[in-house]
Amino acid sequence: MLIIPIKEGENIDRPLKRFKRKFDKTGAKRQLQTRKQFNKPSVVRRAQVQKAQYIQRLRDAEDI
Repeated sequence: MLIIPIKEGENIDRPLKRFKRKFDKTGAKRQLQTRKQFNKPSVVRRAQVQKAQYIQRLRDAEDI
């Protein structure tokens, strides 16, 4: 659980911004999305390989 202290007389926007930043850093949203549906390890590995190939193609095109 995230605890965000609110200072006396502070506008609600600043603590909300701090909460969003902390929430993003924890990776909770990403973890919830991955747990929503099971992916086979072979599918995950294949997606990683495809992403690596795409990045390599971009780097190669940049060098040319």
